[in-house]
Amino acid sequence: MDQSNSSKRILIIDDNNQAADVAAELLGLYGYQTAVAYSGSEGLQTAKEFAPDVILLDLGMPVMDGFQVAAALRAQPEFANLALVAFTAWGDKGTRQRTQDAGFDQHITKPAGMEEILRAIGTACDMRAGFARKMA
Repeated sequence: MDQSNSSKRILIIDDNNQAADVAAELLGLYGYQTAVAYSGSEGLQTAKEFAPDVILLDLGMPVMDGFQVAAALRAQPEFANLALVAFTAWGDKGTRQRTQDAGFDQHITKPAGMEEILRAIGTACDMRAGFARKMA
């Protein structure tokens, strides 16, 4: 377990309960503090309560999709430094461009291995840390 991970809080927002729970459990084994939400609206509420450093966000959710959740998060100043990772089955070039345009820091296509997920989390956190330094 990497001790530096123990301070990182990761929220997984995915309407596939099993996928969200498994991702949270595996990330917990790597030392991350995790929380899960199974809908976009639940994810927004959990983000306020949990104060994550990173959100793994599914795009294809009913009612409030991942793009809408991302827009709502990015509109709130308290989430300015939040690392946002699209975690989705949609991996085509057009969707990847949409996630970039929507303010996502990274895009992972499911199914993904833990190495890819951990790398995306690290890169997203590094990007947000650089952004925060530029804004200071």
